[in-house]
Amino acid sequence: QYLMSRNSNLLDVKLFKRLLEYVLVYKTVFVFVAISAILISIFSTLTPYLIKVAVDDYLALGKYQDFIYLIIFMLFNLLLTVLFMFLFSYYANLLGQKVIYDVRVQLFKHILDFKMSYFDKSSVGRLVTRAVNDMETIASIFSQGLFMIAADLMQMSLVIVVMLFLSWQLSLTVFIILPFILFATRKFQKSMKIAFNEVRSEVANLNSFVQERITGMKIVQLFNREKIEYDNFVQINEKHKKAWLKTVWYNSIFFPIAELSTSITIGLIVWFGGLNAVLENSSVTLGTIFLFIQLSQMLFRPLRQIADKFNTLQMGMVAANRIFKIIDTTSNISDFGTKNKDLINGKIVFKDVSFSYIENEKVIKKLSFKINNGEKIAIVGSTGSGKTTIVNLISRFYEVQNGSIFIGNHNIKDYKLQSLRSRVALVLQDVFLFADTILNNITLWDSSISFDRVVNAAKKIGIHDFILSLPDGYNYNVKERGVMLSQGQRQLISFLRAYIKNPSILILDEATSSIDSNSEELIQNATEKITENKTSIIIAHRLSTILNSDRIFVMSQGMLVEQGTHTELVAKKNGYYKGLYEIQFQKEKITEAQSQV
Repeated sequence: QYLMSRNSNLLDVKLFKRLLEYVLVYKTVFVFVAISAILISIFSTLTPYLIKVAVDDYLALGKYQDFIYLIIFMLFNLLLTVLFMFLFSYYANLLGQKVIYDVRVQLFKHILDFKMSYFDKSSVGRLVTRAVNDMETIASIFSQGLFMIAADLMQMSLVIVVMLFLSWQLSLTVFIILPFILFATRKFQKSMKIAFNEVRSEVANLNSFVQERITGMKIVQLFNREKIEYDNFVQINEKHKKAWLKTVWYNSIFFPIAELSTSITIGLIVWFGGLNAVLENSSVTLGTIFLFIQLSQMLFRPLRQIADKFNTLQMGMVAANRIFKIIDTTSNISDFGTKNKDLINGKIVFKDVSFSYIENEKVIKKLSFKINNGEKIAIVGSTGSGKTTIVNLISRFYEVQNGSIFIGNHNIKDYKLQSLRSRVALVLQDVFLFADTILNNITLWDSSISFDRVVNAAKKIGIHDFILSLPDGYNYNVKERGVMLSQGQRQLISFLRAYIKNPSILILDEATSSIDSNSEELIQNATEKITENKTSIIIAHRLSTILNSDRIFVMSQGMLVEQGTHTELVAKKNGYYKGLYEIQFQKEKITEAQSQV
């Protein structure tokens, strides 16, 4: 109780109770581990007592006739101790793995439901640290921390009872040193808790830094930042090292002190017990001295181990606190809709919609428009005008602050989130592919999509031959982020992925802005095919790709400033779109002239 007292701030009781909620799901395993801990305490304490009996009742008196039975009993006791130690260790680890499995599933499910704004502000490296490194640290709470501490405390309690029963004088000799060990342990734990908080923070910083630099290695090398990033890494790594060295320093101080205290205690037992043993009518026998030496070690050794296990426990508690902070984060898109995907068609209506990523910095300002079912709409405008934000709001990656969005005659919030997104397909400029086969990147592991359906879809949009030209065809592994394919090839895969989804609403966000000449014709044909008979929203800087749109929306500073067909907009005198078109047309003429030269 002294070690785990709430006032000592060694343990966050509220957090600890929350962890126990996950443990109590597996009551049978938990009870078995607890019973094993109790039996280990009994069998471990019985062993030195049997040695006392052997010394006092057999060896000292020269009674060897029945000594073999005592040896057999000691061996049986030892086997039981080993057996329950094995069972305790196995099931404690098993329980720990079951708990972190449940916590990890809950954490990942929670992360999957986060708004995009959460990921805008959070480091990927830190999230990976929480989901992987910190999670394993939580497992050690149960495998090496909590249950081990409980078992040690039970053993220590039993040892104290046995000591007092046999000789209160020798017990007091041992207890004289005990307060010093307890005081040192308490100071050690307080220092280690601070140190481990710093360690976990520096581990997260290190993971975040490494993840970002490896992901952005092209930029690092292109701008000759190798030396700069190396120096930055050395500084972060130095902080990480210093944080760990603090824990090494505290351990280096505590454990020699604990070992010295144990040695002093043994010396006092031999001195005081020896003096009493030579006196007549003394209750202190030679066997009792042997017993107390062993019991004192059984009392102090767990104290030293508890200190070490408290380190493990505190690291786990720090990790658990970080993970629960993510689980407790309320950054989810509200999903209280009841309407399913059958009611979703391509009709889209914005009514006085306003939105800002940062408070008081509106990106969309009272935007209103209507897109009819099956209509092909292009959205143009300068960078930061709000084009991509419209896409994000339709897909409900973000929530509008003011106004309403309607799809298929119903407010977008009335649909189940999964139903809504199942009817919206999005093709981005920066295509993300998983480190897997082309087939799995197209179907996204949806078992309801057959291989024949994928092949037929690829043939319809004209990219079947391209896929077959790759090694292993549809089973070609594109590696991490699709690095084995060119930008244009990745774009073709994303077009097929969107097409096979058969959405009601198709959005192409700068999907044709960075394609290579070899893929341009394929992508243009694919674009025409996948937008047939679908409500299509095309965001593009290259105005030549949107000339055949039914209407063109022109955005500027979060507002819809013009709309109409290409012919109507270029006919407007001093029109915003006309200015954009003329500037781009002149650039294209200059580029064409330069290429001819």
